[in-house]
Order: sequence, then structure tokens, then C-alpha cells
Amino acid sequence: TSHLSSTGHITRSPARNPLSFRIMQAKVTLLDGSLFTCTVEKRARGLQLFEQVCEHINLLERDYFALSFRDADNNKNWLDPAKEMKKQVRGVPWNFSFNVKFYPPDPTQLSEEITRYFLCLQLRQDIVSGRLPCSFATHTILGSYTVQSELGDYDPDECGPDYISELSFAPNQTKEMEEKIMELHKTYRGMTPAEAERHFLENVKKLSMYGVDLHHAKDSEGVAIMLGVCSSGLLVYRDRLRINRFSWPKILKISYKRNNFYIKIRPGEFEQFESTIGFKLLNHRAAKRLWKVCVEHHSFFRLVSPEEPPKKFLSLGSKFRYSGRTQIQSRRASAQISRPAPHFPRCISKRNMLSRSLDGGTYHTSIPCGWGLGFLSATLPFYSRVEPDPPAGLLLSSQTFTSETSTTSTTTHITKMVKGGISETRIEKRIVISGDTEIDHDQLLGHPGKVIWKLINWTYFLLG
Repeated sequence: TSHLSSTGHITRSPARNPLSFRIMQAKVTLLDGSLFTCTVEKRARGLQLFEQVCEHINLLERDYFALSFRDADNNKNWLDPAKEMKKQVRGVPWNFSFNVKFYPPDPTQLSEEITRYFLCLQLRQDIVSGRLPCSFATHTILGSYTVQSELGDYDPDECGPDYISELSFAPNQTKEMEEKIMELHKTYRGMTPAEAERHFLENVKKLSMYGVDLHHAKDSEGVAIMLGVCSSGLLVYRDRLRINRFSWPKILKISYKRNNFYIKIRPGEFEQFESTIGFKLLNHRAAKRLWKVCVEHHSFFRLVSPEEPPKKFLSLGSKFRYSGRTQIQSRRASAQISRPAPHFPRCISKRNMLSRSLDGGTYHTSIPCGWGLGFLSATLPFYSRVEPDPPAGLLLSSQTFTSETSTTSTTTHITKMVKGGISETRIEKRIVISGDTEIDHDQLLGHPGKVIWKLINWTYFLLG
């Protein structure tokens, strides 16, 4: 541009670099709390930034991870690797977080130690934030393995009486918990960091909320619930109690319209017709986010390979498709990794010494008997389920059976009665959980078979 100066001469302002309009600075918060900054073109796809981050942290098993960002309404969104970033991140700074997106059902099958470590870091964040609830006992065991992983063997010459007081292990951490963690940590002499992380992962995967992505919703009666998406299907929670589970093989179709989210259920053994269940989300964007998460989780965990995108002249409605590798493809690729095990620092100071954000651990099988049963009796709030009382009628007989395991106490009450001239037998089970092992509801659903899904418009169909 030109300007007329006070002396009458024409001056020209310095030419701007045209590249400056096309380049953006992206900031990515990594799982260890450090910040990675890089430049990317506005028109670059999300995959370009994701690959830069993975190269920076030396990660090869990338398919379980993704980049997330907060939109203008502070809602968490996953960066689509196949879509231009400028079309996804609107009106907010280009600040991202590197997170686990797909939690492997058996994390010990991951090939590289560095991958397992990053998964541990994510799970520790989940535990401290309260997204992954644990009992007092489990918090203690998990914390002890975290200390062993990050600090190594207990050394009385270097460790003071409160050497873990600056670390965080639970949302409501107590002095008693820290003492139990230190007591256990002292018994792990000789355990390597990799072994401690394997113990952590082997046990944390048993927690009922492991890998569950929660979304606020309401049921058909307007009651507030939470919908959880995980590797096995869709879960429904009300008042911190899981009230229903729909496995992927049981779901025929998922769809959304406006702020409503629908699932069509395969008929049961004694049913003739399919049933459709609807849920109400906050708005259209929330319904679409939930739908996309369901599509991605089903594609990753259930399909052999991702679907081919439809031809353009057949494309209707949403064009979204899961574009990454499936878990089967990822495992095959991991088996081909031949590089030496990479060396990486476990920098605890970035995460914990300043911000008290450490968390993590594993379920221990040999708890000192001196801690007593009271320490083990912390129950999980998600599965304390009591059935409603039986209807009134003429009681014919009543029987009660009780069975106990190391983690549960089950009372079965069988009543036979006559109501309205009809003989009725009622079986009521009350289960008290004294550990973190989830009740195996999956036995009622059978083993999932081979399924193929097709995406049409904003609907996800099961073809066979």
C-alpha cells in the first residue's frame, strides 16, 4: 500500500509476507504436562499436526491416540485427521491436547513400553480428575505403582518421611492414603518402571469405568442420565448406577436428528420386533458428537478394516467416516515394529511437583493383612443395585441363598406367590461389592459375532 507523507512524497509500507496469512501456530499439551509448539498451514488436515506430535514424542503405535480441542462453548471435540483444521477450530486459539481416544481392552498387548507409559499417564489423569472412579483400596494400590514407576526403589537416604506429599493420586487425597501408598512402595524393591506400569495396566482395565466416554443426556421421561461409549458398546447410567448396556452386536442402527439420539435394538430371544430407544441431548451439536463417537468406537473395535467412502453421487447427509486404522490393523502393524526399545524420560516434575496432577497405579493381590477388612470394604457406587420390592399377593413359599467371593456377597431371594389367580415366581438378587471387579453382565449377551456396518446419512446400519 502507498501513503502520502507530510513532505508530499509517496512512501510504501513494507510488503507483508503472504505466507503469514496461511500459517498458524499450534500449541499441544502432551500427556506429561509439557507443551509442544509448532507451525502448520491453515488448510492442513488434522493428520499433519497429529503426525508432527507423534514424531516429537517418538510414538509409533498411534492409533489409540488423538488430538482434542475445546470449542467456543468449552465442549471437547476430537480433531478429525481427514478434515482441514481451519474448518474445525473456529473462533478459538489453536490449543490442543494429546489424549487417548480408544482405550485398549487389554492394554498389556501393546507392543512398546513407551506406548504403555503414555496410556498410564492418561489413566492417571482420569483417576485424579474423577473420570475413572476407584475405591480407597484401589487408589492406594495404583498410587504405589505410580511412585515405583516414576521414582524407582525406595531409598531411605533420599526419601524423607513425606516424600510423596507433593504428588496427587486421587480427587480427595488423604494423609492416610499417602501412608498406605508409601507402605506398599517400600515393598517393591527391584521392580522396574516397565513392570510397575504393566501391573498398573493389568489391573486398571478391570475398573468398571475404564475407557468409558460419558455424555450428558435425558431419557424419554426427561430424567437426567449419562450415556457412555466404550469398546464393547453403549452404556446408560443414572445416579451413578449403570442401568443398561447395549453391546455393539445388539445394536442394529444408530442415528441422530436435531438434538435426539436414537438406537435401534435387535429383538431378543422371545421378541418378534425391533425396538428403538431415543435420548435427548443438549442440542444438535451434542447429538452429532455422540453419534460420531459411537461410529468411531464401533469402527475401531469391531471392524476388520474401515469402510470405503461412498461415491459422491450417492452421498447423502453427513459425510463423516472413520478414516483411521482399526484395532485389528493396528495390532498387525505393531507386530511388525522392529526398532530397538526407545529410551524416554519419566519426567515426574512437569506433572506433579508443581501442579499435584499425578495419578495412576494397579490392583494389588497381596494386601497386608494388618490393614483389616475395613480397608477393603469401600464399595463402588456404580453397581450398588437393589431391585424393587415384589408386588403384593398370596405368598406360597420363600427361600434365601447367600454366596460370597473375595470381592462380592450375593443374596438370592426366591418367592412363589399367587397374584390374580396366576402363579408367579420371583427371583431377586442383591449384590454387595467389596472390590473393583465388575459384574459380568456380558454372559447374558453372548459372544459378539462378525458384523458389518454401513453408514447412510446420519444413520449407522447393521447389514449382517
